[in-house]
Amino acid sequence: MKKTLLLLALVIAITSCTKPQDPFEWNKDRVGHLTKEMMVYQLDSLYANDSLVKNIKGDEFSNGPSPIEVYEKGGKHLLTLTPLEEDSTSTIEYVRVRDNRFKTLEGVTIESDFKTISTAYNVSSIDNMIKDAVVRVNDHNFYFTVDKELLPAEIRFDMTAAIEKTMIPDSAKPKYVFVSW
Repeated sequence: MKKTLLLLALVIAITSCTKPQDPFEWNKDRVGHLTKEMMVYQLDSLYANDSLVKNIKGDEFSNGPSPIEVYEKGGKHLLTLTPLEEDSTSTIEYVRVRDNRFKTLEGVTIESDFKTISTAYNVSSIDNMIKDAVVRVNDHNFYFTVDKELLPAEIRFDMTAAIEKTMIPDSAKPKYVFVSW
């Protein structure tokens, strides 16, 4: 009897110590309650208290799967999800983080400046695109874009120029933040 009570007390102590999932925690395997293994058909139950907007195809100019927008009931845009395929059993390939309440364990949000991001993470590469610089982070599956208007004039219009970390101002804030699974 004593062993049973001791075991029961131990189980209660362990289960009471587990930390509930933060609905705005963002890491390489999850964004809030959304995990990289979840399928499109599971989104309705996952976001039952929120609003999902699924675009309907029918335009010959559409290419790839339609994005799914996630809004809070009050109208705040939380996330934009892009499925891997146009299928309800598909997983999510990209998550665009739109709400500044989503935060990594290192404290990075969509409103963090480049200095904060590059201090928290090792920048692995910077891709030179038409209007933006795409900054990728080592060992994490997220990347963000910086508007080239914030970069030195000599590389704003030269897509062949290599962009170095030192060319991005410490105060530059991301234009977009994506998690890529």
